[in-house]
Amino acid sequence: MCADVLVAEDDEKQAELVRRYLEREGHAVRIVGDGLAVLDAVRHREPDLLVLDVMMPRADGLDVVRVLRSEDRELPVLMLTARSTEDDLLLGLDLGADDYMTKPYSPRELMARVRTLLRRTRRPATPEPVAEDPVLRVGELVVDPDRHEVSVGGRTVECTPGEFRILAALAAGPDRVFSRQRLLEELHGFDRYISARTVDVHVMNLRKKIERAPRRPERLLTVFGVGYKLTDPAKAAARRA
Repeated sequence: MCADVLVAEDDEKQAELVRRYLEREGHAVRIVGDGLAVLDAVRHREPDLLVLDVMMPRADGLDVVRVLRSEDRELPVLMLTARSTEDDLLLGLDLGADDYMTKPYSPRELMARVRTLLRRTRRPATPEPVAEDPVLRVGELVVDPDRHEVSVGGRTVECTPGEFRILAALAAGPDRVFSRQRLLEELHGFDRYISARTVDVHVMNLRKKIERAPRRPERLLTVFGVGYKLTDPAKAAARRA
């Protein structure tokens, strides 16, 4: 699976190491050394994957992700950082990063993360339930894996890649309860540097986008002690009646 990978790293030795490993796997690699250069490079030619160091001159990695997502760019972002606190990790994911590795890291594990992200972003995260119609519908909520589109009652909803994969997984099994660990597997397939709170952050952001009252959700429900499920509010109300 060859891809166009943009590496944003101001440490030249580290950048060259990442380049060698990526090129060994057949990827085309571009390297930039500061945050503003990242934005210029993406706008000139959007890559298949961005490997992004957090601590960079001119604009740090968190600001870069914030700008890219504000421009509705959905390229997958793998963040690299020397920061290791959970708050830093969750902030990066909340802004729209897809995966997160702390330094020092194993180059072999980095390549495994790259392969996983490319696989997950180059195909729908969940199997198509009906061959003729891959669109997933749960009441007024519509998830289209092929077009990477979400709508509620005809209103388009913009989702980050991580949010979309969680929503697609839940929509493929309406009323089925998904554990946080199961949803983490949909996100990355690795859990060495992340926690179940990662899923909670994505769910919180999704509720702001698909619920009429995010603090009193009707669609994306918490099943206490287990995880989350997606339901049709109209059907749930009919069952209660």
